[in-house]
Amino acid sequence: MASSLTDKLSRLVKEIRGQARITESNVADMLREVRMALLEADVALPVVRDFIARVKEKALGEEVLGSLSPGQALIGIVNRELAATMGEGISDINLVAQPPAVILMAGLQGSGKTTSTAKLARYLIEKRKKKVLTVSADVYRPAAIEQLKTVTRQAGAEWFPSSADQRPVDIGLAALDYARKHYFDVLLVDTAGRLAIDEVLMREIKDLHGALDPIETLFVVDAMQGQDAINTALAFKQALPLTGIILTKTDGDARGGAALSVRQVTGAPIKFAGTSEKIDGLEVFDAQRHAGRILGMGDILALVEQVTSGVDMQAAQKLAAKVKSGAGFDLNDFLAQIQQMKQMGGLSSLLEKLPAAMAAKAGQVDMNRAEKDIRRKEGIIHSMTPLERRKPDLIKATRKRRIAQGAGVQVQEVNRMLKEFEQMQDMMKKMKGGGMMKMMKRMGGMKGMPKMPF
Repeated sequence: MASSLTDKLSRLVKEIRGQARITESNVADMLREVRMALLEADVALPVVRDFIARVKEKALGEEVLGSLSPGQALIGIVNRELAATMGEGISDINLVAQPPAVILMAGLQGSGKTTSTAKLARYLIEKRKKKVLTVSADVYRPAAIEQLKTVTRQAGAEWFPSSADQRPVDIGLAALDYARKHYFDVLLVDTAGRLAIDEVLMREIKDLHGALDPIETLFVVDAMQGQDAINTALAFKQALPLTGIILTKTDGDARGGAALSVRQVTGAPIKFAGTSEKIDGLEVFDAQRHAGRILGMGDILALVEQVTSGVDMQAAQKLAAKVKSGAGFDLNDFLAQIQQMKQMGGLSSLLEKLPAAMAAKAGQVDMNRAEKDIRRKEGIIHSMTPLERRKPDLIKATRKRRIAQGAGVQVQEVNRMLKEFEQMQDMMKKMKGGGMMKMMKRMGGMKGMPKMPF
């Protein structure tokens, strides 16, 4: 997210880090660059002014001037003030209410509100172990009702039917009654969006809020909107007692000013961030970690969480036991490793959480090409028979031609994939006898390490 802002600020971080002495002059130069970077990222002007004033005050204080490493101290101040601008740490969702806890979802059409409703349902089911019901009060777009039905099913929640000829308040009350009678923990209400703010929308959502008395009123805002996001958020804040914000499309190549502005302008904390289009692409917003990403420091903790949540530990242990027993590493295992990589969110998703310097090196690889290569390998293995996957030695010229035709690739691609599989197989054989550490030491000085399936 906010790639241009991250690039500029991480470049500044490198320059500041090398400063042996901090003076009013180089602080002023640094703040001028920061101000320009924030304005170009579409951060609201009052937010920029406040942020710069806070950093300047602390940067010229004893904390930095008296520090043995003033450059590092200054980076720490910028990092803390960025986090403070976005709301300090974590502000999780409030479910302390007599069940069902009602959560009202508000926002403009196209902001990702309906998808975010389903993502939140998935989060509540998986992370909070709640029984969740969703309902759409968008009577102006029948397609929105059907969309919520579809994504709710993907999330594993239950959907309450509604139709365009009903009043939104009647829909909400009927869903609430159903949720009570069937012992649901949470009711998520997806409200109508508009292409722009209008009085009818605001009056309708106020009535719905008054009838349902939700424990949470979440405003869904598109992180790619820039200044428009701030104006919209202010209008909703005036109409409703917003308790939190969900930022969507934070994985886009946006200027990203919304993340830095919306918290301070509305006073409502950012509670969640949409990180991908997948139904599980929603994470609790941590201002401290997000500030680190913006400064190019990466988010290693989020990377570890993403990897561990994507790894099937039972499958990994099964493979380890198989290798240890001496059983052969076959193409089914190779395919499983590729699929594990996809479950982690893919290469680009992992890359964006690396610190800027590491990401820059990794970025020399063409990510789109690498992702396509993963899909191509998967297609080649799927074109094989079960016997061929178990016994790759059987795959000779005629079989290769058939596999290539089935996968829609050239025979050379099949040969390349089989060669990479053989390299991986050799690695697994070396691991069998407990020689993994020896193998790693040997590989430490090698330039041509065996290629992994990704």
